[in-house]
Formats: sequence, C-alpha cells, structure tokens
Amino acid sequence: MNAKDAREMLELERAGAGVVIGPEGKPLTIADLPPPDTKRWVIRRKAEVVAAVRGGLLSLEDACRRYSLTVEEFLSWQRAIDAHGLPGLRATRIQYYRPTPAERSRSTG
Repeated sequence: MNAKDAREMLELERAGAGVVIGPEGKPLTIADLPPPDTKRWVIRRKAEVVAAVRGGLLSLEDACRRYSLTVEEFLSWQRAIDAHGLPGLRATRIQYYRPTPAERSRSTG
C-alpha cells in the first residue's frame, strides 16, 4: 500500500465508516477491500466492493473513483448479486443470466 492509499483509508475511517459484513460473512473494513489498482475482478472482490457500498463503508462515487468503474458497471454487479447471488458475478456467466429478448419484452410491455 502506498502513502496515498493509506491516507484515503484513514480519511474514510475518520469519516465514520464502520465495519460491514462482507460476502464471506466476516467483518469487512476499508483495509480489507481490494487495492485501488485491482485489474483482475474475481467474484469475491466485486462482492466486497458491493458490500462496502451497501454498508456505507464507501459511497458509490468513492467506489467508482477508487476502482475506475463506471456507475453502470458497479450497478450491474449489484443487480447480478440481487438476481443470482454471487454466481451471477462470474464473467463467464453473464450471457447465461442475461434475459432473453422474449423475457425483456414481457417485462416492458
């Protein structure tokens, strides 16, 4: 961890961010989150970031800035968890979980 990351963690902790429960059922703190330069997004890391935002450990804006995510990318992780649990975060399963055109038309009309 570099000095900038340490400062960011300290600022977030001082702002009153507490401990939330992570995807593995254990307490999750800012220090437990993936490093800001994460390039390989495995299921657990995505789920930790979603849990941190949901639990108030990070704001959506802070998470997107810290991890260079778009809001839509983050929201897609959140929707995948809501709809399919952790397996929905598998990159190889996105196609499988994506609604078919018939399912989409039923939900919109």
